[in-house]
Amino acid sequence: MDEKENNITYKVVVNHEEQYSIWPADRANAPGWRDVGKTGDKAECLEYIRTVWTDMRPLSLRKNTADASAQNSAA
Repeated sequence: MDEKENNITYKVVVNHEEQYSIWPADRANAPGWRDVGKTGDKAECLEYIRTVWTDMRPLSLRKNTADASAQNSAA
């Protein structure tokens, strides 16, 4: 990690599919991404993401899988 990167404060952002990323805290979010309320250095933010993002599948896929499973159980 270079010195410039050490001085950047990041924020954790999430999109509508509940996919996480980090973004420089002093920049506006990319379209479609919103803050989750966590800021810090890069390592802190990545550790937070590792803790909360336990299912890497997009939300739409998780919902479709759950719906299909429910339909199979009802049949």
